[in-house]
This record gives sequence, C-alpha cells and structure tokens, in this order.
Amino acid sequence: MSTAQETDGENTPWAEVTPEAARRLLVAAVDAFAERGYHATTTRDIAGRAGMSPAALYIHYKTKEELLHRISRIGHDRALTLLESAADGEGTATERLAGAVRAFVRWHAERHTTARVVQYELDALGEEHRTEIVELRRRSDAAVRRIIGEGVTAGEFDVPDVPGTALAVLSLCIDVARWFNAQGSRTPDEVGELYAGLVLRMVAAKR
Repeated sequence: MSTAQETDGENTPWAEVTPEAARRLLVAAVDAFAERGYHATTTRDIAGRAGMSPAALYIHYKTKEELLHRISRIGHDRALTLLESAADGEGTATERLAGAVRAFVRWHAERHTTARVVQYELDALGEEHRTEIVELRRRSDAAVRRIIGEGVTAGEFDVPDVPGTALAVLSLCIDVARWFNAQGSRTPDEVGELYAGLVLRMVAAKR
C-alpha cells in the first residue's frame, strides 16, 4: 500500500500540507524513504514519483532533510495527540491505557508506510530537527508513563519499573509499523484490540 492509499479517517492523506504540489512531493518522499531508506533516496527519485521536475522540489522544500523533518514532525504530532488525549481522558487508568494502545497501534497499522519513516529515520535528521523530534517522543513517553503511574497509585497495576514498562509499551506499539500488512488476516482495529489486551497483561491489570 502506498502512502497515497493509506487512510486514518482522512479523505486526503496529508491534507494539512499545502499547496497541492507540496503535498504530492511529501507523499512521494514518504513512499521513497519507506522503500529505499532516506540516504538511498535522491531528490530526483522523489520528484519523479510526484510527476514533477527535480527543480520543482526546491520551490517547496529547501533540502531533502527538510522534507523528512516535515514528515516526522506531522507524524510525531499526531502520535502525541493520540497519547495525551488518552492520558487526559475520562475513565480508570486501565481504560485509558487500553484506549491509548488501541489508538496508537491503529495509527501505526493504518499508516504503516508513513509510520516506518516517522519512527525509523530519526537519525537522518539534522541536529536541530532531531532535538525537536526527540522532545516530542519524550512527551509521548511521559503520557504513557503517567497513565501507568496513576494505575499503580490506584492499585490497578502491579508495575515495579514504570519508566521501563512505558518504554516497552511504546516499543511494542511502534513495531506494528514494521510488520503490518494491509492484505493480512488482521485489521488495524483487531491488532489494536489484541495489543491492548497484551499491554494490560503486561502491567498485571486487575480487571
């Protein structure tokens, strides 16, 4: 499945990216980075996939790294919104943790091509952009850590190491982007439900 075919409730993937030519280039870059890796992808590759000339790319993005940063920033912002919304939501820690995992896993399955680039090309970013993205990842970790910590305090979870468990939960969810196949036997919702159950067992949730 290409990035242009991925959906997560949006009519048009990356609809927030304008103008249309900039969006087409970004979609092409995601597909190229996911298929070839950031370093093996050239600006000519990206422009060709978008049906544009290499010179047209520089009208919208100064460098290939700027394209990667835009992709990474949008993807990490979406992931953070999902996790913080769950952390700040109503319900018990058990309900909020399950909801966070369902939403986070579903996004990584529905947008697996995009998520592979967002999650696994961090080291290709320049120092300033990498620092910015690492801060977003820190906030995502903090949201999950907060839910688990509140569950321990409320007596819902038995977790001796909250930071380590939060990291394990996020790693488990993120890995879905690596293996998910849209033609496989499980839907994104089914994978989300499966992983929510696995995580609740991980924290020894008292149902």
